[in-house]
Amino acid sequence: MTYITNWEEFAKAAERLYVADPSKTRVVTKYSHSKGQLSIKVTDDKVCLQYRTEHAQDVKKLEKFNNQLMRIMVSK
Repeated sequence: MTYITNWEEFAKAAERLYVADPSKTRVVTKYSHSKGQLSIKVTDDKVCLQYRTEHAQDVKKLEKFNNQLMRIMVSK
């Protein structure tokens, strides 16, 4: 599994993946304190998108991403 290095590219691809099949898509967030890494994985068992970062400012991006997905979920 490869990691997408650009946040904007990852967020757009993950949103498209969710919109394509909301009932099968899941998002997993993992933080490793010892490594100082935040990993995000979005999958529908066919396509797996991953993003990993060590920067603290990306936590804010993750929060906005989660809010955006929640808005999509409740709007349908």
